[in-house]
Amino acid sequence: MSELESYQGEATIEKVASLCRRRGFVFPSSDIYGGLGSSYDYGHYGVLLKQNVKAAWQRALVQEREDIVMLDSAIILHPQVWVASGHVAGFSDPLVDCRTCKLRFRADHLATCACGRKPSKLAGQTDDCDLTEAREFNLMFETQVGAVRDEASRVFLRPETAQGIFINFKNVTSSLRVKPPFGIAQIGKSFRNEITPGNFLFRMREFEQMEMEFFVPPAEADEWYRYWIEERRNWYLNLGMRGNHLRVRAHEATELSHYSSGTSDLEYLFPIGWSELEGIANRGNFDLTQHAEHSKTKLEWVGHEERFVPHVIEPAAGADRAALAFLVDAYHEEEVAERPRTVLQFHPRLAPVKVAVLPLVGNDSALVEKARALYEKLRTTMSAEYDESAAIGKRYRRQDEIGTPWCVTIDHDTLTDGQVTLRDRDTLEQVRVPIESVRGLLLDRLDEPWTPSR
Repeated sequence: MSELESYQGEATIEKVASLCRRRGFVFPSSDIYGGLGSSYDYGHYGVLLKQNVKAAWQRALVQEREDIVMLDSAIILHPQVWVASGHVAGFSDPLVDCRTCKLRFRADHLATCACGRKPSKLAGQTDDCDLTEAREFNLMFETQVGAVRDEASRVFLRPETAQGIFINFKNVTSSLRVKPPFGIAQIGKSFRNEITPGNFLFRMREFEQMEMEFFVPPAEADEWYRYWIEERRNWYLNLGMRGNHLRVRAHEATELSHYSSGTSDLEYLFPIGWSELEGIANRGNFDLTQHAEHSKTKLEWVGHEERFVPHVIEPAAGADRAALAFLVDAYHEEEVAERPRTVLQFHPRLAPVKVAVLPLVGNDSALVEKARALYEKLRTTMSAEYDESAAIGKRYRRQDEIGTPWCVTIDHDTLTDGQVTLRDRDTLEQVRVPIESVRGLLLDRLDEPWTPSR
């Protein structure tokens, strides 16, 4: 059985998207108006999940290190930024139109038209279908600033967060106690007018990036490039991602950008096949040199009798794509006591809700009072949820589907012995523990190493 076939009965994009809508993770955007292609709104649990992904990234890159600082640059930058970076001239895709099916495609991705015919070449009349000549289409969204619409007022929504970091290099080095090797990290929205978006959250026109530019002495660039490949790979594994669904793929020479001496993708085995999850690139000194030339501002490191333009190692990830990968990786179907169960086996740090507090029955005031008191205590230190509706079995299943690691049930015995039932999402083990120890026990478990049971 191939790795792709191993998904049978498990996660598919359709199953994950259906669960996300049913349980309030992600909704189609503008749904009441028929939706807008490849645009999505995050619901309550989706917001919490993506926040946890971003928090885990920031924790690993900034909180647990002392050589990386944060930045939050503007979405709309001076238009010359994109001239200097090469985006105005070269950030484009070759497009063709099929005169038969009236649809538009990327010429470099086209294998079969929507009309079902396979073109023998990618321009002009073919034996099978009728394609227009390929033409370049810039992927940046344009807009205007000011009251007058002319060439001078034309600006762009940023297609990446990286350039905001490069143009702030001098500000950061002059205001903070940093020296190479050091990094500048940023989380923020980017926008690309993708022609072929799709596969749920995998490729969208509006998305959130988690990028870091690591500035190093030129002689150390290759060493740091290899370091960050392994560091970023371990980040996913430490958050519970299956090792056999994650691989490193080095780009061939023909794939490299002209300024890159090395680029590797961390690829995840999505239901659609192996696809890029994160890219790590050795960008050389291209970006700082370009912006220095176009802005007439020196962007170099000067200190301790040293003067050089740093080289840059860039780990660039998408928060939405990472969230999708963790959703797919966590999705699991099984039978328990001859009943189907769907569960999201998130690492507890990523789980939108850490614990659910449940009175055994919702119409017993004594149980409700006890459960509410515990819930109020827990939610001050972790994401908690209280639920008293429906039978206890249905409530367990609901929490399984949103990925809650633990449920605490208050029953009639609790009123006499002060013990509650702690249920584990993955093992389904239920143990009795003192109600006073629940908070400390859960905090300890959140800090413990976690291995998925699937």
